[in-house]
Amino acid sequence: MNTAHFDFSGQRILVTGASSGIGWEVAQQLLISGAEVYALGRDALALHKLEAQGCHVLRADIGEAPQLATVLAGLPVMHGLVNCAGISILEAATEVSAAAFDQVMTVNVRAAAMVAASVAKAMIGEGVAGSIVNVSSQASLVALDDHLSYCASKGAMDAMTRVQCGEWGRHGIRVNSVNPTVTLTPMAQMAWSEPSKRDPALAAIPLGRFAQTSEVAAPILFLLSSAASMISGVSLPIDGGYTSR
Repeated sequence: MNTAHFDFSGQRILVTGASSGIGWEVAQQLLISGAEVYALGRDALALHKLEAQGCHVLRADIGEAPQLATVLAGLPVMHGLVNCAGISILEAATEVSAAAFDQVMTVNVRAAAMVAASVAKAMIGEGVAGSIVNVSSQASLVALDDHLSYCASKGAMDAMTRVQCGEWGRHGIRVNSVNPTVTLTPMAQMAWSEPSKRDPALAAIPLGRFAQTSEVAAPILFLLSSAASMISGVSLPIDGGYTSR
């Protein structure tokens, strides 16, 4: 059971992909911890629920550059960012399509880079030190069948994290990524529902199970918090030991 407690009172934190999965859980935990949460997502019903809980909600398809630019232009200076929005399109490596590859890279990498750039620029302009967490995946560290585009996008996100850490550290901005194993979100349930895929994946995880969203959210909050004040530029596996083998 997670008993960690964080206090984000007085801090504004933007969460992308907040209308489902890990992003939803992060938004919930940040609200509990006193943060002023800005929730960016596509699902209108989920965003309405977040708004009722006290979030500032922003509806946009972050893969559409004009929509994203409009949303970002209206934001106040943030103290933190969680880049959680992401998609996966499954294709065999011999069947990878230009359209699917471009779509995955656009959402998982380009949009995340644009959001972080906007947030960091505002922080630097106002002299605000803060923390950015990019939600990557174990897929950046290992090969997964039918996940060429996804693996490539998460590898790019880890590289992006290191560059951002190097450039923004002098301004007091920490940037890290987390790299979870299969986490029980709607997207993961779609990708890993077949026993022929699920069972070998579970067998490769020393702890013998997939992650819960709360088990990913807690390390994210840690990296956002002052408890991680000297941690920057890391890619943190949250994988039950999967990448140790």
